Amino acid sequence: MKYKVGEKIPDFNLSDHTGETLSLEKFAGKNILLSFHPLAWTRVCRMQMESLEDNYQVFKENNTVPLGVSVDPVPAKKAWAEELGFENLKLLSDFWPHGTFASELGIFIEKKGISGRVNILVNDQGEILWSKVYDIHDLPDIDEVLKEVKANS
Repeated sequence: MKYKVGEKIPDFNLSDHTGETLSLEKFAGKNILLSFHPLAWTRVCRMQMESLEDNYQVFKENNTVPLGVSVDPVPAKKAWAEELGFENLKLLSDFWPHGTFASELGIFIEKKGISGRVNILVNDQGEILWSKVYDIHDLPDIDEVLKEVKANS
């Protein structure tokens, strides 16, 4: 990952699974958890996104909006969100140009065409409050993520 705590990430303009374009300015006054996962429709990625959806109220109570991000196209994200029954979590597409946002952050895995599994907690100005890079096969510990969310709320 290119950026460290205290540094600002580049702004983003990514479509979510409903087709809405989101950027930092849409979250004025809130923290954002950018939860990168390699690919929709895979077991660990499903569990990672379900943990965010299941704890959405805790995020909300701590002035934080969780966002799931991968290189999957919007239609795939939409179908996946529907299959999983998500009511709150927004799933963002970094599909085209393929993996541009992940590349800007230094977490795109060129050989595989996917992002790494990474959580990045930022404020509404894009300043990193906390981040962690995981092994591609490891499920992020939601308790650890929520601890950081609460500590930075």
